[in-house]
Amino acid sequence: MKPSWLGDFSKLAIANIASNLMVPLAGLIDTAFLGHLADIHHLAGVTLATVLFNVIYWSFSFLRMGTSGLMAQAAGRGDRAEQWRVGLRGITIALSFGLIVLVLQTPIRMIGFSVLQADADVMDAGVAFYQGRIWGAPAVLMNYVLMGWFLGMGYGRRVLALALVGNGANILLDYWMIVQLGWESYGAGLATALSQYAMMLVGVTLLSRSLPWGQIWQQRLTIWSRRTLAALFRLNRDLMVRTWALLLSFASFTNLSGVIGTDTLAVNALMLQSLTLVTYFLDGIAFATEAYTGKFYGQGKRSELRLLVRFGSGISVGLGMGVAIALITFTNQLFGLLTDHQTVLTQLNQYVFWLLPLFGFGAIAFMLDGYFLGLTSSITLRNSTILATSIGFIPIALIAYARMSPNLLWLAMVGFMAIRALALAWALPDSLKSS
Repeated sequence: MKPSWLGDFSKLAIANIASNLMVPLAGLIDTAFLGHLADIHHLAGVTLATVLFNVIYWSFSFLRMGTSGLMAQAAGRGDRAEQWRVGLRGITIALSFGLIVLVLQTPIRMIGFSVLQADADVMDAGVAFYQGRIWGAPAVLMNYVLMGWFLGMGYGRRVLALALVGNGANILLDYWMIVQLGWESYGAGLATALSQYAMMLVGVTLLSRSLPWGQIWQQRLTIWSRRTLAALFRLNRDLMVRTWALLLSFASFTNLSGVIGTDTLAVNALMLQSLTLVTYFLDGIAFATEAYTGKFYGQGKRSELRLLVRFGSGISVGLGMGVAIALITFTNQLFGLLTDHQTVLTQLNQYVFWLLPLFGFGAIAFMLDGYFLGLTSSITLRNSTILATSIGFIPIALIAYARMSPNLLWLAMVGFMAIRALALAWALPDSLKSS
């Protein structure tokens, strides 16, 4: 017998997938515009600079993860006042950190690009992209909270609206600034920044229509209680450490790709774009899992949590493996949409098979991420990612560097995903007993 919530869960998952796909599709459009320019260093430079932005923005991903999990649990308990407190705390923190990033943009750029390694023309393109994109910092962090708010409440249509506006604007601005104005890497960065502000404005507008302003004013004194701050600090600390461990693997992967060579960096950039694509597919399932996990946890429904894990796991693995098989089978046709550099396409055929184990283990890891986020089990998420980075990625990546081997570099990334998935699966039975 199918659970009664399956229909609503599926609708939320589909809405999440549709909204999530707007993000990688916009990124793919960026790649396509830059990949068809005469010089490949624009694509390689943006890929390099994206490593720095991943460090900056993913460090604050706790704003979305913490907001959605806490919001879903409050919704499950029917605690409206706590929902407003969670949301308003997130918005205040996001705006504060966004402004700090803008103030510190010059030292961040100097330190970041001093660590990254690539040819001079690639570095120049990366700096140009950075100088355009960094101005979107406040909007990016604000959008994390808005997305977490809507996801936690199960508002799939609002999430989709934000994605359509933000990424639609990004595509249009990319065409104008890269193709029409000829601003190349800088244009790609500025287009991304401005599109984030468009997304933020739509999110604030949708949110303001449903907020009970009188009740919020009454709750203002309880938003920053000492007990709440202590719990929030522990949650955000663990999620931030988890994010840094994840970033260390991905940033090292991209940086080592640049050390091996510009062609290798370009090849790996395209394959990472495919990972981004499947990630947003799988995150659609994970986000729905997160929302319903928090809801069932708040209601104390342990049996529903078991059904949720089974359903989420099956569909996630099916999606991940399906996309990997398609990319392996039609490598030249699909990746040829992103670049017409024949040397890059030729090298892709040598490494694309790594996507099968990468997406398979990734499917399990992403779904369980959503489950443990719904429980706000930040310690489990932190420890599993640290283990994956220290055991699954770093040792193999060091060997890959010593031998200048792209294949070993991809093996390191597969090792990271595999250990992460296994560690989360190991913690699953205990979480179901205690829920």
